[in-house]
Amino acid sequence: MAETPLKPVLQKPPGYRDPNFPAANSGFRPPPRKPVLPPSFHPRKRRSRFCRVCCCSLCIFLSVLILLVLIGAMIFYFWFDPKLPRFHVQSIRMTRFNVTKKPDGTYLDAATTMRLEVKNPNLKMTYYYGDTAFDVSFGEGGDETATGTTAVPGFTMGKQSTTSLKVETKASNMLVADDVGNRLRNGHRSKRLPVNVEARTKVGLGLAGLKIGKVAVTVKCDGITMRHLDGGDMPKCVINMLKWFTIH
Repeated sequence: MAETPLKPVLQKPPGYRDPNFPAANSGFRPPPRKPVLPPSFHPRKRRSRFCRVCCCSLCIFLSVLILLVLIGAMIFYFWFDPKLPRFHVQSIRMTRFNVTKKPDGTYLDAATTMRLEVKNPNLKMTYYYGDTAFDVSFGEGGDETATGTTAVPGFTMGKQSTTSLKVETKASNMLVADDVGNRLRNGHRSKRLPVNVEARTKVGLGLAGLKIGKVAVTVKCDGITMRHLDGGDMPKCVINMLKWFTIH
């Protein structure tokens, strides 16, 4: 009886691991896992905390500052009872007014003298004015015609005082449109010619001997006629401050 031939023994490839032996015998150990800490153990960032402190401090500072400014403004108002100056047109006198038609066009010659009354109604404050520039014009809308510019030196107004400013302007040999010249002449004859005055100056306050800086002011007196003044009216002018604040 013949013997059964033996099977050849297969060699293990390099790096082969016998599954019958545990991995611990090979000396391999997994890396340790980092423990997970609860949120209360996480360190806080110092930078974010510093920013929050700065923001809170700034808000508190601004709130206190605004409160102090409001308190100061209330004390100032109730103590000094401030009132704005008042401007009125007292009189307008046209010493010369001629509209002449010539072959080359229509010309206007005019000389105007105006009285502007300025009042300071305050009991505890004075006003001081810089040099004041005046522009005078006749007519309204598309007929408005400039008739001269002049300036008045600066002046100071005491408490509860009144000042009268004399404004003189003239226009010589000024070319105007024919229809505009006719309407200006008719308005002058009927005493319905609108006269417009604009004054530009700077006004400062005086409190207890101290002077507070000047503010640019524009005063406008528009649409004044001789009929208004002859009837005893003293038209009140409009005050524009800071280019957007208007007081009637």
